[in-house]
Amino acid sequence: MLGTVVNIFRIQDLRNKVLFTLALLIIYRVGFHIPVPGFDHKKIAEAADTRETESPLGRAAELMQMFTGGTLQQSSLFGLGIMPYITSSIILMLLGEVIPALKKLRQEGQTGYKKIQEYTRYLTVPICVVQSVMFMNLLGGTGQMYEGMYVQAMIMGVLGMTAGTIFLMWLGEQIDEYGIGNGISLIIMAGIVSRMPWAIMELWKRVDIRVGASASGAIGLDKVVFLVAAFVFVVAGAILITQGQRRIPIQQAKQMRGRRVYGGQRHYLPLRVNHGGVMPIIFASSFMMFPPIIFGQLGRIESLKNSSILDTLQGAFGFRSYTYNILYMLLIFLFAYFWVTVQFQPKEMAKNLRDSGSFIPGLRPGRRTAEYLETVMTRITYFGAAFLALIAVVPSLVTVLSGIPWRVSNFLGGTGLLIVVSVSLDLVQKIEANLLMRSYEGFSGTGRIKGAYA
Repeated sequence: MLGTVVNIFRIQDLRNKVLFTLALLIIYRVGFHIPVPGFDHKKIAEAADTRETESPLGRAAELMQMFTGGTLQQSSLFGLGIMPYITSSIILMLLGEVIPALKKLRQEGQTGYKKIQEYTRYLTVPICVVQSVMFMNLLGGTGQMYEGMYVQAMIMGVLGMTAGTIFLMWLGEQIDEYGIGNGISLIIMAGIVSRMPWAIMELWKRVDIRVGASASGAIGLDKVVFLVAAFVFVVAGAILITQGQRRIPIQQAKQMRGRRVYGGQRHYLPLRVNHGGVMPIIFASSFMMFPPIIFGQLGRIESLKNSSILDTLQGAFGFRSYTYNILYMLLIFLFAYFWVTVQFQPKEMAKNLRDSGSFIPGLRPGRRTAEYLETVMTRITYFGAAFLALIAVVPSLVTVLSGIPWRVSNFLGGTGLLIVVSVSLDLVQKIEANLLMRSYEGFSGTGRIKGAYA
């Protein structure tokens, strides 16, 4: 491993890409310490420290911090993170299935992709404006703006946070072009990793390995072992599910050109077990935020405070309840299949195979091939969605069984860890491809890191 790291810095082109990527990620983290003018940051920090993290709004705020990499203890220029850009990408991706003009652009290759990217940038701006206004109103409504500066703080806040997100979007594109790895994914990963030391310190403060410490409410040695086991399970499972693929054998048709026979090679079409990545979890988390928040707000209405039906619904949709977690897992299954339906196009793949003179042995090109690919993807998506659902409830399971705070368990054994592992694997594979291309040994002594076959 040490020799591989040395080889990375021996290759000038690869060394420049790695250093350029690190420099832009450092700039990204520095931006979180630049505050938005007009706010009393001491009051913001005090409000964040006393915030109830187990409430619906507190849980939503923790999820926002995890995906943006920010902190609610300060209103920074990068407070919105890169999520508005991700949101606009998802919106255009879904609209591409119902709007013929966008669907046609997707089929035009690189030219159409660049045009869609341009539309994505334009859509990011109004999304930033809306989200920054909501964020500013939340802070202003709790009295954290300086007196008499409401209008000025709102204007500077909206402009500053919108410009910050656009700048992060530009950083991601620069990493894509001149650095190594996926820029947007690396920015999200950097935000998650930046909060992991805090989660480890929070855990360390609560650990007491003395005999009988667990009975007094502290985190004893048995709970630490349980958390470490959950951490190892998530990391190993994330690697397996990210690398897992089903290889479909493809036979190329033989062609006669003069007296020579061309083609006839046998290769494989890899289908990923987890085709949707972490998107099903993100979608399901977003949807499941609303019921607890809605029922919590209804509970503040005077006429509904003593309602037994509302109390039952609040209990059923609590973050630790059985009903909530079962519904959460079902939504992950639903969005996993939905994402595959949007992204995976079996008819298009069958058409491309036929046009290139390739076929799946035993199947006719065209409709029969498309049906087979769709059936295989449906079956393997079931296992990918099942694992994602299990990963998603690990933090809640750890919190209930061991009493470890959800804010800590979510970073050491949940969605955040899954994102970090997935992006790290992608980065390692790209670095390894550059090493092997220049006849250097990769990270694995037995050869290139490959996916597991289902």
